[in-house]
Amino acid sequence: MIFIYHDYGGTHTTSLAAAYHLNKLPTHRKLSKEEIMTVDYFNQLTASDMGKLIFRGLDEDGNPVYTVGKGNSKAVLPAMIQMAAMLQDKFKNDEPIVFSNTSPTVPMVMSVGGFLSRGLKMDVLGVPFLVKGAQRCCRTIHELVLHTKETAAARAAKDSVIVLENQHFKLKGQ
Repeated sequence: MIFIYHDYGGTHTTSLAAAYHLNKLPTHRKLSKEEIMTVDYFNQLTASDMGKLIFRGLDEDGNPVYTVGKGNSKAVLPAMIQMAAMLQDKFKNDEPIVFSNTSPTVPMVMSVGGFLSRGLKMDVLGVPFLVKGAQRCCRTIHELVLHTKETAAARAAKDSVIVLENQHFKLKGQ
């Protein structure tokens, strides 16, 4: 299987999801500021990185894990899904490609922090909001990753491209 986590910027919830998927983060407690800030690519990507697949590593089963930021484009993900389906069909590949949306897990405080830090280049103001948001949603992101793996395993035999919108992971009270 190939796993691709996606959201708007590709640098916050997707980075955390990839880190959880690759067993790089503790799962039994809230993350510390240091743990969050040392996650690969967390708060490091820019607008020029939108639409780029970023390889994050191989999971415990040897499956590659990628992330991508979609930015404002409503075409990036549908194009990637259609390309994946075409390649699966053409090359008769039986290794499913899983697209998992992390956007529903984003709390408002993280959106504000991302705008300040990535959009306005004001890390001093934005990073504390990002850390607070990451701490708020880290358990939900871990649950999303577990759901992604379980659903992919269950559907792998019948679907070559699996798209998970994950709307049921939307944080309450945002």
